[in-house]
Amino acid sequence: MSDIRHALLRRDPLSAAKEVLYHLDISLGSALQNAPGATPGLDKNTVDLVEEFIFQVPKDRSVQRKRMSCVQELQLLEIMCSYFQEQSKDAIRQVIFSALFGLQGNKADESRMAMLGKLVSMAVAVCRVSILECAATWLQRSHSAWCVRLARVLVDDYCTLVPCSISNLQNICSASPRFCCQLITAVTALYDLSSDELTPPPALLEMVVGWITEDPRLLLLTFINMPLTSSLPIGCLEVTPLMGLLRWCVKAPLAHQRGRKQSLTNGHVETEKVPGCEELYSKLHLSVLQVFLMLQVHLTEQNLLGRLGVLQAESVATLVEELGRSVDELNPLHAANQIQLALDRLAQALQVAMATGALLCTRDLRTLCSRLPHNNLLQLVMSGPVVQPPPHSAPFQPSLYPYIHPARPSPLSPHATHQAALSSPHAAHPALSPLPTHPALSPHCPLPPHTAHSPLTPHAFHPAAMAFPYRPIR
Repeated sequence: MSDIRHALLRRDPLSAAKEVLYHLDISLGSALQNAPGATPGLDKNTVDLVEEFIFQVPKDRSVQRKRMSCVQELQLLEIMCSYFQEQSKDAIRQVIFSALFGLQGNKADESRMAMLGKLVSMAVAVCRVSILECAATWLQRSHSAWCVRLARVLVDDYCTLVPCSISNLQNICSASPRFCCQLITAVTALYDLSSDELTPPPALLEMVVGWITEDPRLLLLTFINMPLTSSLPIGCLEVTPLMGLLRWCVKAPLAHQRGRKQSLTNGHVETEKVPGCEELYSKLHLSVLQVFLMLQVHLTEQNLLGRLGVLQAESVATLVEELGRSVDELNPLHAANQIQLALDRLAQALQVAMATGALLCTRDLRTLCSRLPHNNLLQLVMSGPVVQPPPHSAPFQPSLYPYIHPARPSPLSPHATHQAALSSPHAAHPALSPLPTHPALSPHCPLPPHTAHSPLTPHAFHPAAMAFPYRPIR
């Protein structure tokens, strides 16, 4: 290996990088063919070559090497784009991509991330689906902190630096929906609406809402295609973007009010900061509720209804705590409408999520919600039964699953769901009609007709088996 390194040192940086990429293709491709199904790894010497000659991290500080110029770096990115596009075997593409950009926990990771951001940004610009698919896998397996960094690069490139180029990013949804699903998860982790800087730019919000409105099944791609036996690494992104999008919908009214408050404090004229954003968030909220209905179909088919909570109770509890802090920061007298809208959206989402089996409500969550300001719908939802997942050894009985409060009319009947989601005076959006089945999800998640089931009426529903008295939480 030392002979290979000395030979590479005599080459110009671009030629040396091309040679290392060729070496990776030969060695990893052969290993994958000899052991199908296995994931070949790199020895330390090969990793050192990759870091030194592709990511320009010198192994020996005493060696002065000529770094790539901007033109040479662009040429290397084009070489990588061509390689991944021309490699016909997806398994080899994924292994090479992981070998190049798998984080090692060393000083070369910064160079890896810089190169990865440029490569994925170029792949978006020229629509290189093979790279986008590899990046989707990378986003699924990497730590969320690195995923957020990649998402920020793409948002900066396509929404901030050159806003008119966002159409390139928008158009990749049909080319690589799996990448778009992971990207939505990453941007919702990036923007948590805790400040103006962490509020999604209007162009990004409009693009995400457009993707989901066109096909809500996009949000379930990663979850549907992930084997039930697989487990994601610790610290990775959520398995679906649902939790992040729910955070956007619930906190948006308070974030908008906070922005108006800051503008008045700074002496600015109170104007509408982002025209149309209220309608977009309302539209997004309705789409998220619809996705919960699709999720119920998949959970039922896989016999996971009541066993697997797609929304983690801990994540929902964190959202409730964040909402409580945001409410405390505002003057209830001046933000009463915004507070009630946020609480309405939270209650609607919790009720539909619990009714469809996406969320298993716990006593801790009920206690946290009781500390929020009074809201009639939230009070009704949280007064229902506490749902705990049954032991793995116990047979699950869907007909006895306590989804909702059975003794009172549901505030989220098919008509009421639509009306409640549009309770804001700015939120006028027609109900979404059924869409063609997404090829990646068919036949698992067809959109159920609105007349087939109420959002709160599961299969074989038995109210008598779940009767309990109504108990106010305040």
